[in-house]
Amino acid sequence: MNPVRKATVLISGTGSNLQALIDAVDAGRLDLDIVHVISNVADAPGLQRAERAGIRSSILEHGRFGDRADFDAALALLMAADEPDLVILAGFMRIIGDAVLEPFAGRMINLHPALLPKYGGKGFYGDRVHEAVLEARDSETGCTVHLVDDQYDHVRI
Repeated sequence: MNPVRKATVLISGTGSNLQALIDAVDAGRLDLDIVHVISNVADAPGLQRAERAGIRSSILEHGRFGDRADFDAALALLMAADEPDLVILAGFMRIIGDAVLEPFAGRMINLHPALLPKYGGKGFYGDRVHEAVLEARDSETGCTVHLVDDQYDHVRI
């Protein structure tokens, strides 16, 4: 049996992916201990989901930092305090910089709301992913779980 892995989950919005993770853990389908939820948006509804599940949460608003590097450094410190085995980007709407990538290399995954590589890259940010799939009238859609590296929506599925 695999040991339970500690996870930190990063969100920016409703937390529907977070809720799916919580539900899978509660149902015994996922051996994971979600120890911390971090949002870069103070009023993200996903923070309420974390609270209802009894998961510690933090708010780290990116707009309160002078630049991206300062935000990334603060985020990396906040994440490192929990010593997570895994970091899950679950609707986290920020590009991750080297200060975050390097200490968590090989341990950070993104839940992308469409099939990569077809619907990846900066042109498919946020709701644009879903619009593009509908406009293309694709017969298949889905999501992609991939390791995060220094390339935006790079595919190591």
